[in-house]
Amino acid sequence: MTRQIILDTETTGLDPKDGHRIIEVGCVEMINRRLTGNNFHHYLQPDRAIDAEAEAVHGISSAFLADKPRFENIVEDLLAYLRGAELIIHNAPFDIGFLNHELQLVDPAYQPMSAYCSVTDTLVMARQLFPGQRASLDALCKRYEINNAHRTLHGALLDAEILADVYLAMTGGQVSLLLGGEDDSNRDADGGAGIRRITADVSRLRVIAADDTELAAHAERVAAITKSAGKCLFAG
Repeated sequence: MTRQIILDTETTGLDPKDGHRIIEVGCVEMINRRLTGNNFHHYLQPDRAIDAEAEAVHGISSAFLADKPRFENIVEDLLAYLRGAELIIHNAPFDIGFLNHELQLVDPAYQPMSAYCSVTDTLVMARQLFPGQRASLDALCKRYEINNAHRTLHGALLDAEILADVYLAMTGGQVSLLLGGEDDSNRDADGGAGIRRITADVSRLRVIAADDTELAAHAERVAAITKSAGKCLFAG
C-alpha cells in the first residue's frame, strides 16, 4: 500500500526566522493513487499579527483565528496522521521549514519532519519536467487543464486538493484509449494520437477495502480455481 499525503500550509508571513507562524494546515490522503476522503484540516491561532501582504493572499484574518486552536493543541494528531507517509508538497522547503519551526516551539525534543515521513517536492519535479518554464501551481493547472477557477484566494486544504490533481497528472494520471469513431480532439498536445487524459475528477474515487466476508469469499474462490488444476478457464 502506497500512502501519500498532499500537504499545504498558510502562514502569517514568509519566514519563521522572523517569528512568523502557521495559521492553516490542510492535508489530503491518497492511497494507491486514489483520494480516500480522510483529510486533515485545521485553522490555527498564531498569537501574533498577520502581515498585510500575507492576508491579501489567503484572506485569513486575526479576528477569524481568535477562537482557533494553537499548533500545540493539534501537533500529536497531525504527527499521527502524517507518520510513515510520503508528503507531496509544492515548494516543500517553505512548508517543512515552518512545520519544523512549530515543532521546536512546542518542544525542542521533537525531531524534524524528515524523521516522521519522506517528502517529495512537486516544484522540483515541475522544473525538471519543464525547464525554464513557469512552475507555479496555477501554471501547472493551466498546463494540465485542471480547473482551478474556484481558487480566488489561497487556502491550505483547497491548494492541497488541487495539488493532488496536479501530482497525478505530472506522474502519469489516468489515460483512456480512444476507440474507432471517437472524437480525438482532446489528444495530448505532443501528438499522442489515440490517448487522452481523463479529467482529474476520476482520481477522487474513494478507496473501499474488502471486509472480512469478502476476503473469505475471495479466498474460497481462489481455492476452487486452484483445485480445478487448470480445468477452469474463467472465474467471474
